[in-house]
Formats: sequence, structure tokens, C-alpha cells
Amino acid sequence: MPADLTSPESMALLKRIADALERLAPAGDTQADFAAADAFVWYAAGRRLAPVPKVNRVEMNLLRGIDRVRDQLAENTSRFARGLPANNALLWGARGMGKSSLVKAVHAEINATKPADARPLKLIEIHREDIETLPDLMGLLRSDPHRFIVFCDDLSFDADDTSYKSLKAVLEGGIEGRPDNVIFYATSNRRHLLPRDMMDNERSTAINPGEAIEEKVSLSDRFGLWLGFHKCSQDEYLDIIFGYVDHLGLKADRDTIRAEALEWATTRGARSGRTAWQFIQDLAGRLGKAI
Repeated sequence: MPADLTSPESMALLKRIADALERLAPAGDTQADFAAADAFVWYAAGRRLAPVPKVNRVEMNLLRGIDRVRDQLAENTSRFARGLPANNALLWGARGMGKSSLVKAVHAEINATKPADARPLKLIEIHREDIETLPDLMGLLRSDPHRFIVFCDDLSFDADDTSYKSLKAVLEGGIEGRPDNVIFYATSNRRHLLPRDMMDNERSTAINPGEAIEEKVSLSDRFGLWLGFHKCSQDEYLDIIFGYVDHLGLKADRDTIRAEALEWATTRGARSGRTAWQFIQDLAGRLGKAI
């Protein structure tokens, strides 16, 4: 007996099938509304840019212990906003020391203090797993009058991953290359973006080991600006802590805060900006202070 396609069960099934087909269908070539926000996230599946109304960021003056790299990235970004030559940047090094926070803070700072000859900057985040679609994103941005920082957080590549070739081509090596109105910033725990065992394996199996390893390492060479982030000292860690305390107006005995902050870092086995912020959230919660 034929199924009743008008039954509630059949209608629900047909709706699920239609929704699935709609998700799989190629997205239309629609231009993003860049007036909607200053930051966007690139969704490769739909080839679309989603606006981010409120960016999760830390104010520039709260980023302590990274003064040199902070100033370098700010200067590079300011030149780019004014239409002057600027470099792609790789922020590499210790976890929790403010690499991604610095990118977002610099973006906000340049927009807030930009000179008359600078255009507003748009920040676009691309996820690591979507790097292969970077050429599609570049095509969308190339003819737009805005200037864009394309940002990839925690960028690295594993064995058998060839998507790094798309990144190389976009940064410098392709026929079109990087658009003049786009700069690429990435953060990574690795200076060369690839694990040591992957590079060693390439060296041992290649017909010409030198050329094989050269191709892998040359990916990092596409970034003209390398900014290193290193573990902070105890004094730098406490400077970060009290910077937050003063900024947020947390009222407590400073000697007690110092002792508790050091104990917090010891129990986590690390001193970093991230560890400091986690302690501050705990302290503010205990003091009943909203932040």
C-alpha cells in the first residue's frame, strides 16, 4: 500500500530532506554587508561572512609583558590601514600569552584612533580547517573598498595535510597573490607551523631532503613579521594581575592578592596572561564584583 505523503510523519520527513538539500546546495554569490559590523567569521560551508556584533577582546592597555611585539604589530597594522606597505604577521610562542588577544586589541585600537587618511579595518576570522577555502574568501574581498585583516587563530598543520599549499599560494606564491586590501595574521604555538616529526619524516623519505624540508619551512617565510611570545616571569605575571585589579577596581589586600595569585599559578603549572585572567575572574567572583 503506498505511503500517505500527507501524514504528519511523512511531512516531517520531507521537511528534513528539504532542509538537508538546502544545506548541501551551493551558496549564491552574495556580497557581505560590511557596514553591519567591524568583525566577521568566515563560514566555508556556505561561503558566507557572518557579522560579529560584539568581539570578545581585551583592551590594549591590559596586555602587559608584551610591549615590544605589541608596538610592532600596532605599527604594522597602522601602516596597512593608511594604505602603506605592511607585512603578514605570524604571532608564535607560549600558550596564554595574549597572541590572539593582541590581534583583536590592535584591530580595535587602530579603528578607534585611526588618522583621517586611514580606512576602517574589518577583522575576519577564518578557522584552521577552512584554510583550503582561503582563495574563495580572497576573491570575495579583492574588489571591496574596505581593508581587511584575515585572522587565523592556532594555525598549524599535521602530517598528510596539504592545505598549507593554499595558504602559501594566497600569501605570495599564486598568480593573483594577496589582494592589496587584505593582510593575513595568524597565531601558532609553533614557529614553523609544522611539527618537528613531520619535517623530519619529509627529510628522511624525500629524494632530495633539502628541497622537501625547504618547501615546508618556506610557509613561515611568507610571513614578513615574526613576533615571538615567551613565558612571563613572576614579576611580569604579577604586573598583569595588578593591572587587572586596578582597571577593574577590585578592592582587596594587595599582599593577599599577591599570595593567592602566585598559588593559583603554581597549582596550574604556568604563569601567563590567560592564567592571570582566570585568577582575576575567580577573585572578582569571590568579591561579588561583576566584570
